[in-house]
Amino acid sequence: MSTTPADLDVVMPYGSGGASARVRALDWVEHLGLRADVSDYLGTSTTGVGDLLRQPWRTARAEAALRRRSPGADRPLLLVRNASPLSNGAVERTLLRRSERGVYDFDDALMVQQRGLSQRVFSRSRAWRRAVEAADQVIAGNDHLAEAAAVHSREVAVVPSCVEPDHYAVKTDFEIGPVPTAVWVGSPSTEPYLAGIAPALVAAHRSTGLRLRVVSAGSAPLGALDEITERVAWAPGVVERTLASADVGLMPLPDDPWTRGKCAYKLLQYAAAGLPVIGSPVGVNSSVLDTLGGLAATDDDQWRQALEAVVTMPVAERAALGGRASAGVRAEFSFARWAAEWQRLVTGRPAPAA
Repeated sequence: MSTTPADLDVVMPYGSGGASARVRALDWVEHLGLRADVSDYLGTSTTGVGDLLRQPWRTARAEAALRRRSPGADRPLLLVRNASPLSNGAVERTLLRRSERGVYDFDDALMVQQRGLSQRVFSRSRAWRRAVEAADQVIAGNDHLAEAAAVHSREVAVVPSCVEPDHYAVKTDFEIGPVPTAVWVGSPSTEPYLAGIAPALVAAHRSTGLRLRVVSAGSAPLGALDEITERVAWAPGVVERTLASADVGLMPLPDDPWTRGKCAYKLLQYAAAGLPVIGSPVGVNSSVLDTLGGLAATDDDQWRQALEAVVTMPVAERAALGGRASAGVRAEFSFARWAAEWQRLVTGRPAPAA
């Protein structure tokens, strides 16, 4: 057992299978070579009611451990999203205020009140507000989220979700093979967003032969898309290794209060692999698409036209789109680009000179 003191306490509701846990905390710890004392509740990728009911004793132990937790007096505490799904913010407030420096990080529109009995009892939006109010520093994943937090805190900064471009296999051959392929990466909870572009995908399949690759831990039917879809099970490293074999990356979103808080992470992953990208210009997606040279689409016709355009354009044009995406993500959304700012915000001190 190591006796080397930690640089940072990290409290988050998920294990490494949860995207926010990886992107907003664990990837930073790895990139900067930090020693972190990590609390990840059940260590699962989700903490829904079903997860808790299936593991009542582990849930009880996780709750007890949070309340016993004593943050290090000589190091910052980074709290990502929330500490517990069974909280109205009291445990988050206590952890942040007890720490040497309490830093609260969030990358979704947690301020939006969700429906359902569990949310009436344990309000995620109330827990979010109390965490924002208690933190010495709030880090938001985009400007939209930062504006919401600024109502409750004067110490709010933006650090976008970042990728490690060197971890991705990068596309080098932009010829379209016998089967054009669009790729979508996501979770079971976001797979329903694909239904919004199903007519466009089916139409593009009929006109160009385009097929869809879905990289997800889900397995639910996708309706009309099932006949043109290949599923790839998500696992660590799968996304980084496989994206480059597709021809275009997709990020459809409906326009609602929840999706306006999304941080465009799918677009960044596709761009890191050198793929042309198409997305819905909702929330920060709009500016990210501009930075990456991506195509914005808002309805069935625009999605169909964008899909057909990427598949049928000259190879040099497709390669140029991929190259612009790759350059844009490295310049604006890489860990290297934001490392000094992240360290300053988390520690309260300037980052060490390189």
